Amino acid sequence: MRFELYVAQRYLRAKRRDRFFSIATIISVVGVSVGVAALIIAMAINNGFHEGLRDHLIGASSHINLVEREPEYGIGDYRALMQTLQGVDHIEAVAPTLYGEMMITTPLRATGSFLKGVDPDAELRVSGLLSRIVEGSFEGLQTETDEFPGILLGRGLADTIGARVSTIVTLMNPQGEVTPLGRIPAFKQFQVVGIFETGFFELDNHWSVCLLRDAQRALSLKDVVNSIEFRLRDLDTAEEAAIAVEEAAGPDYVASTWIERNRSLFNALQVEKLVSTLIISMTMLVAAMNILISLVMMVIEKTKEIAILKSIGARQNQIRRIFMWQGMIIGAFGTGFGLLVGHLACWVCERYRLLPLNAEVYGLAYVPFAPEALDAVTVALSAVAISYLITVYPSSSAARVAPAEILRYE
Repeated sequence: MRFELYVAQRYLRAKRRDRFFSIATIISVVGVSVGVAALIIAMAINNGFHEGLRDHLIGASSHINLVEREPEYGIGDYRALMQTLQGVDHIEAVAPTLYGEMMITTPLRATGSFLKGVDPDAELRVSGLLSRIVEGSFEGLQTETDEFPGILLGRGLADTIGARVSTIVTLMNPQGEVTPLGRIPAFKQFQVVGIFETGFFELDNHWSVCLLRDAQRALSLKDVVNSIEFRLRDLDTAEEAAIAVEEAAGPDYVASTWIERNRSLFNALQVEKLVSTLIISMTMLVAAMNILISLVMMVIEKTKEIAILKSIGARQNQIRRIFMWQGMIIGAFGTGFGLLVGHLACWVCERYRLLPLNAEVYGLAYVPFAPEALDAVTVALSAVAISYLITVYPSSSAARVAPAEILRYE
């Protein structure tokens, strides 16, 4: 074993009369462990929220939306436009969509809803919304039962109005339709054929889905859509593909990506990650101060031994490395234990969903944990680097010990 490392680990294993230094070493190791574990858990929570919200959003919606630059009467030639846009680079699938705000009612309750009219075959290729059905099936959309068209409701929306599969609901279009007596609200009845649950509050509590033709009738519109949606082969090409779609569609249309539609949400998560990392990093600094104090006290206690080592030939660099090794050993053990505890805590909390959330507020039903290897490497290297830097002062002090002065009266 290298001389400096051998002496360093012997100093860390305090003798019975120096039990205080053993306790100080343990406290230093625990301090580093707590700081590392806290950082791992904080980063895992932020990553979990980021991935959870992204997966829910992307899984139930499109990657790119194309709409009119100046909304007027909808996109009337959408079929021909879709044929043109299908050949744009990075585009995997295209689907026509009609959105509208409606009032949905049952005999006892009523609430607002975002109605989405879809072509089921195209919608299945573009988003995963129709694959999140937990009761009934989307096939019921294509067959009219008892003269009522089918409709799918989000789980929260169905609970709000007291609807279940086979319930008859009424959709009211506040804009209505033009009659000889003027514009009056339009009503259309639907039969619930399925209930979907995406896990994302906004979708589950406010969205309803029906066939495109039925949505057009409910909104008193002709054969038009107000959005063309796209699925990409690679999410990372979203901005590039959106530019290509805009160029192919012409100046009357504008494309938005899933990133742009949710930019404020993900920016908030990034800021939260930065702030939480900076705050919890203070724990690492406290642990580093523990290491500094332990080493300074060790230098004071071991002054005589240092003088003896120097008198028998130990060089200043060797003395300096002895105390640097001590700090590195404390940092390495603390970092390793902290990584283990942090990842174990993340796994247990994620596996058993120990931290429930109010989905209405956070959009997710529980706190997700998603530790990443890059975060673990970054935290580990940072902890070890801090442990190394904090040894500079005490190790330099030890190297400057003058043997003649210390051993003069021995």
